[in-house]
Amino acid sequence: MVEKIINLEDLPIAEFMGVHNKNINEVITAFPKSKIISRGNEIKIIGNLLEVQRISDVIDTLQIYFHKYGYLDDKYVRSILSSDELATQDGLTPAEGGTGSSAAADDDIILHGNKGIIIKARTLNQQKIVKGIRENDLMFVLGPAGTGKTYISVALAVRALKNKEIKKIIITRPAVEAGESLGFLPGDLKEKIDPYLRPIYDALEDMIPAEKLKYYYENNVIEIAPLAYMRGRTLHGAFILLDEAQNTTAMQIKMFLTRMGNNCKMVVTGDSSQIDLPRNQKSGLVEATKILKGIPGIAQIELDKKDVMRHKLVERILEAYENEQKKNE
Repeated sequence: MVEKIINLEDLPIAEFMGVHNKNINEVITAFPKSKIISRGNEIKIIGNLLEVQRISDVIDTLQIYFHKYGYLDDKYVRSILSSDELATQDGLTPAEGGTGSSAAADDDIILHGNKGIIIKARTLNQQKIVKGIRENDLMFVLGPAGTGKTYISVALAVRALKNKEIKKIIITRPAVEAGESLGFLPGDLKEKIDPYLRPIYDALEDMIPAEKLKYYYENNVIEIAPLAYMRGRTLHGAFILLDEAQNTTAMQIKMFLTRMGNNCKMVVTGDSSQIDLPRNQKSGLVEATKILKGIPGIAQIELDKKDVMRHKLVERILEAYENEQKKNE
């Protein structure tokens, strides 16, 4: 028997544990052979080494989720515990990761990331993204902020790399000012745009161990660059993601789409309600989705506020803005 203590000092304990300790009780029920004691800001786990590690991984995953979205509910806890059982059927703990038979057992699971985090499609529309990229070489994913369109797309790229379906990942965004001036930022174009690419770096850090990620960056296995850097290239054996595509012009998105070489997968994500282009300029994303609709091999998935995976208030905020827009119209 081994004993492990997990300190939760940086979390609001009452919210993390849930109403009447529902969240932690779900974990206790799932591991009847072990003893799980919650006192103050600490959780003590007593049991055999393998099970203690599994429980620790589950709690780490719940902490990551809470830090990311600001809340935790028993439904999500149950989904993690269910995924954990799937991951251990082949003798793998979530911390060991892998996208082999355990992932194949449940199409919702995309991959196992760092610290036991399980990345899965959690809504029907997110599941359509997974299916869409499996069945098509080019996919447009449209939806408001917080729906997971970028995060899921990055996870699918990482899974393809781990499974050796592709040789490299290329992620790009247009260098468009979102109410702030890029000109006064220090450095070259890439250095100026890097802060705008931070969500992608954060997603990759969730999914790939730090040392391996550093190796991928240094050897151009994973390349993150402004859209301007794509001009003149033909890309083979790559998973290519264009994020924030609502801020491309018609010529830019056409240039990007025609970079596709052999054995490529392309995902284009964007939110047509957050266009930062000058008023007299049309969004290339809006135009491309109309022109390319219905072409075999190209999928279009639309997410909505029901797919929002951030704090529960985000869905209400989006709804309030939609209602205000309807009034103005």
